[in-house]
Amino acid sequence: MKKALATVKDLAKRAGKWLGLAQSPPPPGATGAVVADRFDAMSWQEVHEQADALRDLAEELNERHDYTDDLLRDTFLAAYKVTPQLRGREEMDSSRVPNHQIVAAMMGAPEFEDLHRETAGDPYAAAMAVLSQAEALRRMLEETRTARDQAQQAKDAEDAAQEAAGALAQAMQQATAAADEDGTVPEEEAAAVRQAADRADTAGQDAEDTARRAAGALAQHAPGTRMAVRRALERATEEAREEAALMRAWGVGPGQLERMPYDERAELAQRLRSGRIGQFADLIGRFRQMAVGERDRRTENAPGELVGITLGDDLTRVIPSELAHLGMPALRAVFAARYSEAQLMLYDSRGEQYTGQGAIIACIDTSASMTIPLEGGGTGEAWAKACALALLDQARAARRDFVGILFSSKDEVSVHPFPASRPVDIEDVLDFAERCFGGGTDFQAPLTAAVDLLDVEFNADGRPRGDIVLITDGECQVAEDWMRTWNDAKHRLGFRCFGIALDAPTEPGTVLDALCDNLRTLDDLTDTRQAADLFRSI
Repeated sequence: MKKALATVKDLAKRAGKWLGLAQSPPPPGATGAVVADRFDAMSWQEVHEQADALRDLAEELNERHDYTDDLLRDTFLAAYKVTPQLRGREEMDSSRVPNHQIVAAMMGAPEFEDLHRETAGDPYAAAMAVLSQAEALRRMLEETRTARDQAQQAKDAEDAAQEAAGALAQAMQQATAAADEDGTVPEEEAAAVRQAADRADTAGQDAEDTARRAAGALAQHAPGTRMAVRRALERATEEAREEAALMRAWGVGPGQLERMPYDERAELAQRLRSGRIGQFADLIGRFRQMAVGERDRRTENAPGELVGITLGDDLTRVIPSELAHLGMPALRAVFAARYSEAQLMLYDSRGEQYTGQGAIIACIDTSASMTIPLEGGGTGEAWAKACALALLDQARAARRDFVGILFSSKDEVSVHPFPASRPVDIEDVLDFAERCFGGGTDFQAPLTAAVDLLDVEFNADGRPRGDIVLITDGECQVAEDWMRTWNDAKHRLGFRCFGIALDAPTEPGTVLDALCDNLRTLDDLTDTRQAADLFRSI
C-alpha cells in the first residue's frame, strides 16, 4: 500500500516546539552569579591585574577545574559591592550553576553580613577575602567535581538540543520550498524532516535527563557546601578584622588605605604582621586607646583634685549658686560687676597643669637589654615604642611637634622628627619602630639632642615648655659639667622631663632621679594603665 504524502502542515505539526526553539532561541545564560555592571567589571579587572596572589590562585584552580575565573569574580563582587544582588538560578548558564550554588550559599550565610561590613567598597579587602577563602574553594571544587562534570554535560546536551532544533528548522525550510501548490511535500524532504524531528526529540530528552542528574548531584552537595562556606566566611571575617585592627593600631586611616595601590597595601600589611614590629601591634592599640580615653577625661583649666572655693573670673569653674544669679534679672548686674572684678566664687583644685607648648620628645632606650622578653611576655622595647607612638598621637591632638629619639651607646642616636605641620607618613613611623641598636646605655647623647631641638624651636618659633619623656631599663653616669648644662637648659627653656624606668632603680640619688621632674617605675609591661597619668600631664 502506497504511503500517503505529507503536507507542510503535517510536518510543521510533527516538528512542534522545536521550530519555536529554533526561531526564538533562549538568551544565553549568565556566567556570573552576582549581577555586575561595567564598573564592577573594571574593579575586578584592576585588582586582578594588581594582585599576584589572586592571579596565582586563578591559575592554580583553572588547571584543575572549569569556570573558576567566574567563581573568583563572583566571590570578589559579593564582598566588594555595597548591595550585591544574586541572580536567579534559572538565569544561569547550566555550566555555571555549580558556581551559583557556592555563591548563593555564601551570600545566604549569616556570617556573610559580618564579612561584608569589613569589605564593602574596599577592593583590597574584598580581594583578601577571596584569598582567605581559597582553601575552602579548593576543597569545594574538588568535592563537587562529579556534579560540575554533570553540569557541563547538561550544558552540552542543551547545546545539542538547540543544534538539533536548528537542523530540523533547516529541513523544514527545504521541505516547504519543495512543496507543490497544494502543500504536498516530496517523500525525500518529508523523510528528512521526520528524521530531524526524531533527533530533536532524542536530544531534548537527553537534555532533560542530564539536567535532572546534574541538579540531583548538586543537591547532594548542598549541605556540605553550606557548612564549608560558613567556616570560610568566619575565617575571612576574622582575618579582615585583624588586619583592620592592625592598621588602626599603627595609625593608618581608611583614607590612607584607599589611596594605596594594592601591592603597596599588601606589602604594608605583611610588614606589620611579621618581624619584630609584629609584636608591637597589640600594645600600640591598647596604648592609643588608653591615651584617647585620658585626653577625653582631661579638662583644661580645671585639673586635679577639688580642694575648696576661690575667687576669680574663670567661667568654666563658677559654682552653681553663682550661676543661679543669672536666672534672676535683678541680680544679673551684680553677677556682671563681680565678674569684672574677678570676685566670682570658683571651684579651686590642685593637680598637674598642662603647660606644654613646645615639642614632645620621646627618648627611647634601644640597648640590648630592652629587647629581652620579660616575665609576662613582651619586651621593654615594644612597651617603650608603643608608648612613644601614643605620645605622637598626643602631640598631633595638641598640634605640637613630636620627635622620637632612639639611643643606645654613646654614638648610637637616631632622631625621627614628626612636625605638626606635616601629615604623618607610615613609612616614617615604621622606620622609627623597626630601628634598634642593641648596644649599651648612654643618656647624655639623646638628651643633648633633645635639648638642642627644643632650643632651636624656642629660638625659631618662640615656643617654650616642651616635654621630654625618657624611657629606659638601665642606669648610666653623666658628667658633672653636662648635668649643670642640662639644668641650665631646663631653667632657660622651661621644659619638663618625665622618666619611666622599666624595672630599673629609681631611688633618690640615682642619675634618673636627678634628671627627671617626674619619675616612675613600671614592673608590669602588660599594663598600659600604669602610664595613664603621663598622658594627663603632657
